[in-house]
Amino acid sequence: MAKRKTKFVCQDCGYESAKWMGKCPGCQSWNSMVEEFSEVPKSGTRSYVTSAADTSKPQPITKVVGEQEARIDTTLIELNRVLGGGIVPGSLVLVGGDPGIGKSTLLLQLSAKLAETNHKVLYISGEESVKQTKLRADRLGVISPELYVLAETDLMKIEKAIEEVAPTLVIIDSIQTVYHDDISSAPGSVAQVRECTAAFMRVAKTTGIAIFIVGHVTKQGSIAGPKLLEHMVDSVLYFEGERHHTYRILRAVKNRFGSTNEMGIFEMKELGLEEVLNPSEIFLEERSNGAAGSTVVASMEGTRPVLVELQALISPTSFGNPRRMATGIDHNRVSLLMAVLEKRVGLLLQNQDAYLNVAGGVRLDEPAIDLAIAISIASSFRNQTTNPFDVVIGEIGLTGEVRRVSRIEQRVHEAAKLGFKRVIIPQKNIGGWTFPTEVEVIGVSTVEEALEVTLGG
Repeated sequence: MAKRKTKFVCQDCGYESAKWMGKCPGCQSWNSMVEEFSEVPKSGTRSYVTSAADTSKPQPITKVVGEQEARIDTTLIELNRVLGGGIVPGSLVLVGGDPGIGKSTLLLQLSAKLAETNHKVLYISGEESVKQTKLRADRLGVISPELYVLAETDLMKIEKAIEEVAPTLVIIDSIQTVYHDDISSAPGSVAQVRECTAAFMRVAKTTGIAIFIVGHVTKQGSIAGPKLLEHMVDSVLYFEGERHHTYRILRAVKNRFGSTNEMGIFEMKELGLEEVLNPSEIFLEERSNGAAGSTVVASMEGTRPVLVELQALISPTSFGNPRRMATGIDHNRVSLLMAVLEKRVGLLLQNQDAYLNVAGGVRLDEPAIDLAIAISIASSFRNQTTNPFDVVIGEIGLTGEVRRVSRIEQRVHEAAKLGFKRVIIPQKNIGGWTFPTEVEVIGVSTVEEALEVTLGG
């Protein structure tokens, strides 16, 4: 008879304790310790299924046959870009996002696309019945005999179904509903999520079947469960956006088979998600001309240049300490650039409130947006309008110099494609490449030069 033990496990980080504590010592979160029961088996009683790969012998890497497996084309251009060119056979992909954001819709549409190209897909739902999944599929127009549906939460039965169907792709919606009989804790607990994910990882690596698992998120926006979950999988995708807006952004925060800077954009419509192939037009379509504090910047999202609007509002403060608020960009970077403008250009900003925003809900992290931020701040402070046909690119140093940025040619061509007339770039980026004939490229070396060009001094 196995001995039954009681322990308290943090549901955020997996920290274990013999007694309950209000604050987790591991992640410092409050009221996250939950009582769990575990049975300690006798020595030698627990066993694991051993695959053929486990019996192989170590061999020199020079003798390993390195044949590259062909990726599975999803026929969704945006999803292919985020995954690095398609689905890698035998990969384990974790998809997270807020409730109601469209995770299940995206994966059901992915299932339909693969089923239409004669790939067997097994969609396992732990949150809906088969009839409910069919209703959602009918609404999205998903009809294919190659798409198999199963409503199950028992890990052993799921593994048996995968063996019987032998699909190309398996979708688990969601990992928090799946449970293992050998673990006494409730579904969704740290132990259950960890063990079930490990089981799916073994299935994916030994059979070559690609598996997508849906993970719930906490109120802080991170994947629920232990951080180990994100380390185990091959790729982690976050589906972001506001439920009251139609645009959704799919980001890869981890990808063993591609870039982690890629971004895919979708629009939620009545019949499901539709790809947005030219996001620059979307982010600039509501831009107002002739407004002070508005600047367009060409930012790189992975291999894709995206033009977005930066907005700044500078107003006199009524407090002892002026406010600095930023949405979509780093707050500390804004404070640094305001200090450069005050020291090197002579703008008196120490008694001004500053509010900055990236239109469209995109987050920009690269330093190439520095010059656009500085020009937006100066434009709003002086109440001078910027040229609506200008695009500004450049990094700013602490001495006020404008530094070189990468992939300048792609950024300038994107601006020319959307009808902009001038592009202000670092002087160091001039030369070595061909300018588009329909756009004027101006090189600047300092912030003062950039303000002279864009605002007339």
